[in-house]
Amino acid sequence: CALSLVLAYGTWRIEEQANLDASARTLSIGLVQANIDQAVKWNEAYRDETLRRYASLSQEAGKNTDLLIWPEAATPFLFEQEPDYQKQVLDIAKGTHNSLLFGSPTLRFQQDGRPYLYNSAFLVTAEGRASDRYDKRHLVPFGEYIPLRSILFFLDKLVVGIGDFKSGQGAMTMQIPTEPPGTGPRFGVAICFEVIFPDLVRRMAGEGANFLVTITNDAWFGDSAAPYQHFGMVVFRAVENHLGFARAANTGISGFIAPDGDILFQTSVFSEQAVTGLLPLRSSSPTFYTQFGDVFSWGCVIIFGVLFTWCRFTTPLSTPKPRSLPT
Repeated sequence: CALSLVLAYGTWRIEEQANLDASARTLSIGLVQANIDQAVKWNEAYRDETLRRYASLSQEAGKNTDLLIWPEAATPFLFEQEPDYQKQVLDIAKGTHNSLLFGSPTLRFQQDGRPYLYNSAFLVTAEGRASDRYDKRHLVPFGEYIPLRSILFFLDKLVVGIGDFKSGQGAMTMQIPTEPPGTGPRFGVAICFEVIFPDLVRRMAGEGANFLVTITNDAWFGDSAAPYQHFGMVVFRAVENHLGFARAANTGISGFIAPDGDILFQTSVFSEQAVTGLLPLRSSSPTFYTQFGDVFSWGCVIIFGVLFTWCRFTTPLSTPKPRSLPT
């Protein structure tokens, strides 16, 4: 009976939300999947070719769109530290007449002069002006930082290039620049494996996001099941918060996911593609999960603990019957 009630409610709720989503305002988004080989991604000799590819694909994906999205660490340089290359990126945004979201490391220095990095997502306006930045919060252990560094200090010598990133702070959502200012849709950006953390994504939704974005570089995974698994996790985050998701991945899978988890479009892996799609914006109030998180799950754990304790201490333990001695 309880299962029937759950199924009936679920069916009614899905139909109700589908009707709301059908009449919701949509946003036209362009995704660029440049398919840059990881072996040459940070090679300075390939910088110009990388930007040429992004410029060409952006012209294709940026037609009649509201937002253009490149993947994680798309620029083969530090965006804020290379004025000449920075200008080329800003010119691409101006040339497509689009706001542009892209990934690039951010360099900062500690008080003692030691450098560190943020894994960042930058938002620039259609006029070629830097508008906002989000710094990744959940870093990859042993990939972006070394846990227990005081104990595992020797890994700095064994693995080059790890342990240089710090976790970001500040606001978790951005707003598409519009006229008049402050009226554009808000969105959250989950960088790479941040999308596997439900609580992080729900906090983005809780800050008023009208849709969600994830940017990633899955070239590390090679020809394996990992890119498909990583893409599949986005479906759960969309359903939990009932928000549309746009995903831009360097080597794929890029695509669009509807608020109900329906995959509207997805690219193939290891292909160079520029795609455009319409993503519905928030059409209803925040979901229970967006507002309260894992309270239901923790409630189940507590109830189980109470019932287990009650049964353990109220049920008498059976004692073995004494065996009679043979006569």
